[in-house]
Amino acid sequence: MVTTAPYGSWKSPITSKSIVAEAVGFGGIALDGDDIYWLESRPSEGGRRVIVRRTPDGHTADVTPRPFNVRTRVHEYGEGDFTVDDGVIYFTNFDDQRLYRQEVGGEPEPLTPEADPAGGLRYADFIVDSARSRLICVHEDHTAGGHEPVNTLAAVSLANGALISLVSGSDFYAAPRLSPDGSQLAWLSWNHPNMPWDGVELWVAPVSADGSLGTAALVAGGQDESILQPEWSPDGRLYFVSDRTNWWNLYRRNGDGRVEPVTTPLDREFGKPHWVFGMATYGFTSAGRIICGVNNRGSWSICSLDTGTGQLDDLGLSQAELGRTDLKVDAGQAVFAAGSPSAPVSIQRLDLADNVTDYRVEGLRRASSTTVDPGYLSAPRAIEFPTENGLTAHAFYYPPRNRDFAAPDGEKPPLLVKSHGGPTSAASVSLSLSIQYWTSRGIGVLDVNYGGSTGFGREYRDRLKGRWGIVDVEDCVNGALYLVAQGEVDGDRLAIDGGSAGGYTTLAALAFRHVFAAGASHYGVSDLAALAQDTHKFESRYLDSLVGPYPERNDLYMERSPIHHTDGLSCPLILFQGLEDRIVPPSQAELMFEAVRAKGLPCAYIPFEGEQHGFRRSENIRRALDGELYFYSRVFGFDLADEVEPVQIENL
Repeated sequence: MVTTAPYGSWKSPITSKSIVAEAVGFGGIALDGDDIYWLESRPSEGGRRVIVRRTPDGHTADVTPRPFNVRTRVHEYGEGDFTVDDGVIYFTNFDDQRLYRQEVGGEPEPLTPEADPAGGLRYADFIVDSARSRLICVHEDHTAGGHEPVNTLAAVSLANGALISLVSGSDFYAAPRLSPDGSQLAWLSWNHPNMPWDGVELWVAPVSADGSLGTAALVAGGQDESILQPEWSPDGRLYFVSDRTNWWNLYRRNGDGRVEPVTTPLDREFGKPHWVFGMATYGFTSAGRIICGVNNRGSWSICSLDTGTGQLDDLGLSQAELGRTDLKVDAGQAVFAAGSPSAPVSIQRLDLADNVTDYRVEGLRRASSTTVDPGYLSAPRAIEFPTENGLTAHAFYYPPRNRDFAAPDGEKPPLLVKSHGGPTSAASVSLSLSIQYWTSRGIGVLDVNYGGSTGFGREYRDRLKGRWGIVDVEDCVNGALYLVAQGEVDGDRLAIDGGSAGGYTTLAALAFRHVFAAGASHYGVSDLAALAQDTHKFESRYLDSLVGPYPERNDLYMERSPIHHTDGLSCPLILFQGLEDRIVPPSQAELMFEAVRAKGLPCAYIPFEGEQHGFRRSENIRRALDGELYFYSRVFGFDLADEVEPVQIENL
């Protein structure tokens, strides 16, 4: 029987406890012979990251013993934390950032010496150079003095851990890749103020017998071309992804050094922004065939690509959402993390043993063991809506849905607008129980791919250049107003939330526009100048392109920083913050909270000990979700169906 109850007060089986119960996040994937490895982040273990091994007989077991935590801090965002070669695992441990060597079934042994200070030497994005008994990796040195760490490409001896610099001089490096015969090394590099989705160079150099590199040659890239994921084909040709035609398409270098497209130009993306190391969206089953992920305006498909003809065939996994981890391929299989609107992200194995028309997909590990009746799940609807300057923006709308409840006649639901992080990132259509948490209680969710998001080509991505805090805010506002105009949501009960860069968009929307009636910032930026002065190397010049050079354009930083415009705030705000966050320091949230409290507006601040940029511990994930719901219930005046730990709200 369906019960009539106001939106927001519906009882839902999707609780914060069920969301984190046996939930994991996925990191890198590695294939080693017949064994498959992947990395799991476990909120139930305080966010510890563990390497898992699956053998051909289907047996799955942890490889990493306690208390080891597999996580590199290179670029702070890390990933590219481990690799496996012939049954030997090499990984970075979080606490000391040392490299460790571990044979399957054995204990980890340190490969590199202790750094002074601990964690001062960092390693990521490994490949094994078996012929020379070494690892080649990205190395980040925080002990060298100066105001920034020094990044290089380096080799680490597998015999004694000795470190030899191979390439230096650029601000950043990524993706060292050896040719199949070990005679050539390719890599990516870029310099301030570029981010890797702005301008990157792809280099290749011969490798001599003693391991040193010969004269490097520039293959592609520059100040205005983003290059991603160089890979060598089995027959020794160098492939890579480039946005030289607006979209991240696939290219290769011929034997004469010329670069050519692998397919006809497509208005689709074969890559995603290089926020973390080790991301891969394609791999080779043979010299003539690639398995790849292809993004069509926010939705991914798994495809087969004939490298000879350029023929691209969808394998029938449409709407698959590739996770931020690798897609790894060999002659008989492709292993990747993907999800769909009806299923959470999971590690999946695509059997390619026979041929492209006869394959089998096997789920190896789900991000969540929680199963939910479809009657409580809201399906995303892709929408396009008009925004400023006659342009169109994109979003996914999730209407309220709960098979047990209906709203009173005439009532329209509250809307929660979500602003993703990055800001160079994108909304996902994979089943998110954190979104369904809201919709199953009667609150609509609009997940906005504002201008600057990826998956829609470089021109769309570049809309945000020089206009962060303007374009993203306009698109979030216009998306909400579009749904109001369509009669789908209550225009008096609009809320907005976001984390990191999405938190900044949230705060800016509340300070500069009077559309939303409440907001929640999760480790969001309130003071752009403070961020420009106090953040890590990777993003230290990011704001040059998003806002303007600092301090030369301090006027823009003052103009767009919510902390300097609290006079524009007129609605309740709740803030969540990790106290060990190096990317957005706690002072950003604390200053905002004090300013809002001084105005007499309802506000709350929930800090988390031991958390960094993003919440990894199950108890804190639950507290943030339930706390935000409680806050909205008090602000919008609806009763909760379940008891939730109260939040201390000032000025209520």
